[in-house]
Amino acid sequence: MKNTVVTFQEMKAKGEKITMLTAYDYSTAKLVDEAGINSILVGDSLGNVVLGYPDTVSVTMEDMIHHGAAVSRGTKDALVVIDMPFLSYQTSVYDAVVNAGRLMKEGRAGAVKLEGGEEVCPQIRAITTASIPVVAHLGLTPQSINVFGGYKSQARDLKSAKKLIRDAELVQEAGAFAVVLECVPARLAELVSSRLSIPTIGIGAGAGCDGQVLVYADMLAMFSDFRPKFVKAFANVGEVMKAGFKAYDEEVKAGTYPAEEHTYSIDDEVFEQLLKEI
Repeated sequence: MKNTVVTFQEMKAKGEKITMLTAYDYSTAKLVDEAGINSILVGDSLGNVVLGYPDTVSVTMEDMIHHGAAVSRGTKDALVVIDMPFLSYQTSVYDAVVNAGRLMKEGRAGAVKLEGGEEVCPQIRAITTASIPVVAHLGLTPQSINVFGGYKSQARDLKSAKKLIRDAELVQEAGAFAVVLECVPARLAELVSSRLSIPTIGIGAGAGCDGQVLVYADMLAMFSDFRPKFVKAFANVGEVMKAGFKAYDEEVKAGTYPAEEHTYSIDDEVFEQLLKEI
């Protein structure tokens, strides 16, 4: 069944957990979708996982549109959410609406996601007024990593915890239909979830959120550059892939692949005639 903004709200009302995973290409999106995951996030984490950047700041609108469209083509039932990259919405409300529209029209998104609280509420309000669903993102916001001084857990003191709660309530009021809470204390995330009427999607925020999101390459142990504390490897796909690559390398070099069953034949008479004529 097709997942929509309404699905998210209904699941929260029923106390059912929402699942979200990232994907950045057609083939992976198909697998995630067929597994029954509720939502696929085309995250700007593609900067790290796919493009090899040290952070998400370098990711462009063209990157997000290109990968978002590929994911959308591989998705039937999951709600596709595409990240708005750095400086695609912070510069002005006008830029935010135009770029969100591009992600919907060219990237075929079902919703967009942007980082920030009170400071981006005018953008959230304008984007939703343009009939584009918005997911907010609070806590550790990777596009602000240079301000934070690294990938650190957030909202652990009284002032920042109160700000997180206020920001969550403000983005809800501005029109966001869900909010991602990243790297915040579990008890605080649970408190925020209980105060909001919209779903919270946690990543490093404990089990008290209304749903969870992970980078697929992290949870399959495919990405080894950095592994956050909150990541659980649900399958060791990285090792399986390396073993397959190694076996291929060995067989090609030994001359055992391709074997006869992997080749196409030509009629003996045709080949003999060919040899006579060349």
